[in-house]
Amino acid sequence: MSRTTRTVLAPRVFALADDLSGAAEVAAALGLRGRIVLGPATAPPRDGESVVLDLDTRQSAPQDAASAVRAALAYADGGVVLKKIDSLLRGNLAAEAAAYATGATGVVIAPALPVAGRTVREGVVNLHGTALHTTDAWRAERGAAPVSVGAALGGVPARVVPLATVRAPAPALYDRLLALVAEGYHPVCDAETDTDLDAIAEAALQLGPGIRLMGTGGLAAALGRRLARADGGGSGAPGIDGHRHPMGAKPDRSTEPVRDRSTEADLDRPSRTDAAGPAGPARADDVSPALGGTPSRSLLVVVGTAEPTVVAQIAQLVAAGAHHVSLPAHTLTDRSTLPPLNIRTEGGRTPDGVTVVSIDGTHAVHPGAARSLAAGLAHAVAEAAQDSDLVLTGGETARRVLDALGIRELLPLDQIHHGAVRSRTADGRHVVTRPGSYGDIDSLLRIARALRPGLAQPSDQPPSGQSVAPPVPPAPLGEPT
Repeated sequence: MSRTTRTVLAPRVFALADDLSGAAEVAAALGLRGRIVLGPATAPPRDGESVVLDLDTRQSAPQDAASAVRAALAYADGGVVLKKIDSLLRGNLAAEAAAYATGATGVVIAPALPVAGRTVREGVVNLHGTALHTTDAWRAERGAAPVSVGAALGGVPARVVPLATVRAPAPALYDRLLALVAEGYHPVCDAETDTDLDAIAEAALQLGPGIRLMGTGGLAAALGRRLARADGGGSGAPGIDGHRHPMGAKPDRSTEPVRDRSTEADLDRPSRTDAAGPAGPARADDVSPALGGTPSRSLLVVVGTAEPTVVAQIAQLVAAGAHHVSLPAHTLTDRSTLPPLNIRTEGGRTPDGVTVVSIDGTHAVHPGAARSLAAGLAHAVAEAAQDSDLVLTGGETARRVLDALGIRELLPLDQIHHGAVRSRTADGRHVVTRPGSYGDIDSLLRIARALRPGLAQPSDQPPSGQSVAPPVPPAPLGEPT
C-alpha cells in the first residue's frame, strides 16, 4: 500500500493591531511567512500566510476604532485570528474588544509581555513587579491607567484565570477556558513567563473554531511557536463543538520566516571596514551602507516618542557622529512655517550619513495633539525620507511617515532587538519600526549599527560642529506601544 506525503501549510493567521510598530512587533513575534499591511484590509490572508493589519486606530475616536475592527473581521476567514493589544492597556481597548468579541464563540485574553517586564497576576498588569495603575506609564495619556484588565475591557464580560490554573497539569487550563466560554465569559489569563503564554496558546487553540485570541507580542510569539511545530499531529482535546482540534501543522518553508536577532551576537561591536579603507570604524557621516541597508541611501531616524530614555538614546547616536535635528513643536502643527528637511545638504552631510530628527519638547504639549504632531513630523521629513532607509519610533509616527511616502505594505525580515523590527519595502529600502516605550539607552545605536555596521562606537569627542550635550526631550505624543 503506497503512502503519499505532502506539505501541509500552517493555518493562516490574521492579526489586527492598533498601530504600526505594534503590527510589526506581532509579525516578528509570529515568525511565520507573511506581510504587514497598512490598512484597511482588502483581502484575506492566502493559505499558509500570516497577515498583520495595522488598523491605525490608537488615536481614533472609540466608535471609529470599533468600526475598523468590525470591517477588518470580514476578512478573517478560515484561520487563526489574533487581536494585538497594548501591553500597558492603552488605546481604545474597551471599544475594540467589544467589536472583536462580537460574533466570536469566545476570546481568550493574555496581555502579559514577560520580555518587557510586563506580567499579569490576579487580572492586574504589573510593570516590573509594580501594579500598572500605581506607575507613571500613562503620564502621556488623557486619563488614569485602569486598575485591572477587566476594568480596561469596559463592558466586555470577562473572568480571570489565575496563574495556578495556567500552570496546572493538563487539561486543567483547557477545562477552565472551556467552562468560562460556555458560560458566556471571555477568559483573562494571568501569565508571568513565556512558558505560561505557551500553555495559554496551546489550550486556546484546542478550543476550536470560533475562538479568537487577544494579547500582546508575547502571545503572538507563543502562537507562532505553536503553529510552527512540524509534527502535524497531536491528539488535541475535545473542543467546544465536541471534536478534537490539533493545530500543529507543518509550515511552508519556501520562504524564510522572520529571524529574531535580539539574542544573537552583540550588535554594538564595531564591524570591520573594507580592507582598502581606513582602519577602525567610520563615523556616522562617512560610513558605507551595510548589507542590512540599501546602497547609496542615507539613514533617517525619526523619533516620535515621549519616553525619558530616548534622550540618552539620541545622545548615543550623536556621540557616534549622527546629525541631530530638533524641530520645535509649534512648527509641526503650523506646517506653513516649516520648510522641508534636506538631509543631503544639512551640515554638509553625505547621502549615506545618519540623521536623527526629534521634536523639541521645551514646552509641554497636550497629549491630545499626538496625531497632529506626528502628521507634522511626517510632513517635515517626507522629502528627506523619499530615498532613505528609515528608523521610526512610535507607531503613530511610523504610520504617518509611511503614509506620506505611499507605502502600503512591509515584508518583515528580522528583529534587531525585541520590538525593533526590520522590514523591506517594495522599492527595496529598509524600514525599522520600534514601539516608543521599548529599548535600553543603546537601542537607537544598535539599530543604526545593524543597518550601518561601520558606525563608530559613541565617543567623548563630538563630531565636527556638533555638541554631545543631551538633546531636548521630545514632546509627549502619548503613542508608545
